[in-house]
Amino acid sequence: EAGEGDVTMRAAVIKESHEVSVVSVQDPTPGPREVVVDVAACGICGTDLHILDGEFAPSLPIIPGHEFSGVVVATGSEVSELTEGQRVAVDPSLYCHECHYCRLGHNNLCERWNAIGVSVPGGAAEYALAPVANCVPLPDHIRLEDAALIEPLSCAIRGYDVLRSQLGSHILIYGSGTMGLMMLQLAKRTGAASVDVVDLNPDRLATAVALGCSRTATSAGELEQPRGWELVIDATGAGPAIQDGLPRVSPGGTFLQFGVASYDTRVTIEPYRIYNKEITITGSMAVLHSFERAAELFADGVLDPDVFISDRLPLDDYAGALDRFKRGIGRKIQVIP
Repeated sequence: EAGEGDVTMRAAVIKESHEVSVVSVQDPTPGPREVVVDVAACGICGTDLHILDGEFAPSLPIIPGHEFSGVVVATGSEVSELTEGQRVAVDPSLYCHECHYCRLGHNNLCERWNAIGVSVPGGAAEYALAPVANCVPLPDHIRLEDAALIEPLSCAIRGYDVLRSQLGSHILIYGSGTMGLMMLQLAKRTGAASVDVVDLNPDRLATAVALGCSRTATSAGELEQPRGWELVIDATGAGPAIQDGLPRVSPGGTFLQFGVASYDTRVTIEPYRIYNKEITITGSMAVLHSFERAAELFADGVLDPDVFISDRLPLDDYAGALDRFKRGIGRKIQVIP
């Protein structure tokens, strides 16, 4: 916490596993190639729950929040690309650009991988630091708070980069939360023949219907698809959903692990079927060369923010926002500093 006499701001802090509070901390000061962002909105994500559960323990204590947008209010001594007053969305990814994987272009697999809001202080605060290279200027017609959706959209675009989906594919998505719904929107953009959505929560499926999915069900077994689906996407991270989805991939098809599973989640695969039916099982990790494209698509209206953002809560209720997310209430939940 801030010392006596420091200029302070309010921030959510996960101090240790299962302990979060909103406290006063010292205002950030930008380094030479950094800016300070006055945070307009910060989204809650499953990763925040993993941090709260202690799965990123070496990073604690931490100010979470890796989905945020705002206004530049201070710039470092060597920043010329941005000026005070500019509206930006922030890519939280921090790469070393020097390790084996960065040099191969797989920066999201960086051996020194870090991220704003995961391993360094994030956007669940009045102000946040960001490297100038991580800030994408926003056009005037975008509502500033809505632009916090660009980060999760960039993760969904990375998922489709991995899939390299073909026109006319039949797609099955597990999960009708924010990320499942984003994958639905992108599936339609990439020319899917059909997009079916499964979720245990029938209330969440109503949004998938409103966004134009083909069919919904609380169990994939209710859906008639004799040959299976060319693309099966798990957007839940839940073991039972993953286990159910793997055998539903059609011959020659692909299973994408998109949802963030806990470290101890285990499922069973059938190696012979993977061999015999040429099944691909793959994953996509966070953001890779997709943030700017997400900003472009967002500005072009690929998502309706009023559909995706269900709750905007004050920063002081950060713990309540996490609890609502954990209980599956609403869609994207944001805190507003």
